[in-house]
Amino acid sequence: MSETIERKDYTNGPLCLSGRNVTRVFGMGEKANVAVDHVDFDFHEGEFVSIVGESGSGKTTLSKMLLGLLNVSEGEILFQGKPRDISTHKKRNEYWKGIQAIFQDPFSSYNTFHKIDSVLLDCIHMRGGRHLPYEKKVEMMTEACSFVNLKFAELTNKYPFELSGGQMQRLMIARIFLLRPKILLADEPTSMVDACSRSTILDMLLNLRDETGMTIIFITHDIGLAYYISDTVYIMEHGKFVEFGKADEVILNPQADYTKRLISDVPKIHEEWDLSTVDLNSAG
Repeated sequence: MSETIERKDYTNGPLCLSGRNVTRVFGMGEKANVAVDHVDFDFHEGEFVSIVGESGSGKTTLSKMLLGLLNVSEGEILFQGKPRDISTHKKRNEYWKGIQAIFQDPFSSYNTFHKIDSVLLDCIHMRGGRHLPYEKKVEMMTEACSFVNLKFAELTNKYPFELSGGQMQRLMIARIFLLRPKILLADEPTSMVDACSRSTILDMLLNLRDETGMTIIFITHDIGLAYYISDTVYIMEHGKFVEFGKADEVILNPQADYTKRLISDVPKIHEEWDLSTVDLNSAG
């Protein structure tokens, strides 16, 4: 992985996804739980955005609302500058042509009974290529697999579960390469793979953004990864954005106490680790 990426300022660029007072409440009355609490956001075309927070911060609930898998309790989400309308099955399917996702568990992202050929062909058909000659479809699937360092000839007629976790995540990115949505939402896509695969997948996401110009929304608990890969960072705590801005500004000059704590929790290889809070007798 390269040590730095070239960050760009998208502040004045075209918006692809925005939110105003976006809220999600589970339950009612005294048992009501506000998972996402009146958040505002602006994600721009071609921008790499990270939403960072610990487990329970609300980031996964927000991602499900962005995808249209959960209804918004209050506020509104705008897609390409217009209020998003996913009120019917047809409108929701149309929206999903513009936004796709990669999830953290590659094993639950595939239908066990569908071969890899079928997974990739479905993407071509969703993009309107159902009537293309089969030879052309094979060419497209080969190109998509090659983009993620896989060989389609070695995958054909196999099932996803015959691949490793890293290969399955790369196949998910090959799907996105074929679908070419305007927005990719990547929810902890590297948390279940080894360090080598993690590095590869992050670089592939950056290449995908550069190749297609899509917006990538990266959901993570890892503020170090967010700093490496992002143009813009949103820090989420208890359902609210406590801080957001350009990655360098947020990470190198944090204002919120929560951001400072997240940064302090990242081990520094060149510093002596503070083990004073660790009970060594109970470790193991």
